[in-house]
Amino acid sequence: MPQLDISMWPPQLFWLAVSFFALYYVVSRIIIPKTGGAIEARKNKIDGDLAAAVSAKSESEAALKAYEASLADARGKASAHVLEARNKISAEADQARHKLDAELSANASAADKAIQAAKAKALGNVAEIASELAANIVAELSGASVTKTAASAAVAKAAK
Repeated sequence: MPQLDISMWPPQLFWLAVSFFALYYVVSRIIIPKTGGAIEARKNKIDGDLAAAVSAKSESEAALKAYEASLADARGKASAHVLEARNKISAEADQARHKLDAELSANASAADKAIQAAKAKALGNVAEIASELAANIVAELSGASVTKTAASAAVAKAAK
């Protein structure tokens, strides 16, 4: 075996050193820069993508805030329109209610006057009817004839 022969060690050490330095040169000057460049490019791409994501996130948050502000403004305007319509309808209803109250009050006072007139007329007729009834009762029970004037006087005396 030539590896174990001591006379062969110096050339083997020389070629080992040449191979090692050649391999070191190739790895340090060619392979590592390419790998490092790929790693650096990948890192730059990831950093760029993260920056773009942060930018997109801030833009979306700004758009969301603008949307929420617009929505709140629209809700405020809608609420104002609803309140305005409610007040308008309430005012119209109050006006109609007052008009109806006035009509009902006029009708009630007219009905009250009619009732008072009917009551006065009925009370006026009560005395006359009571006089006739009393005269008829006396005539039926006793057979005596009573004049209207006497019957009216007796009813008036009894009513007091």
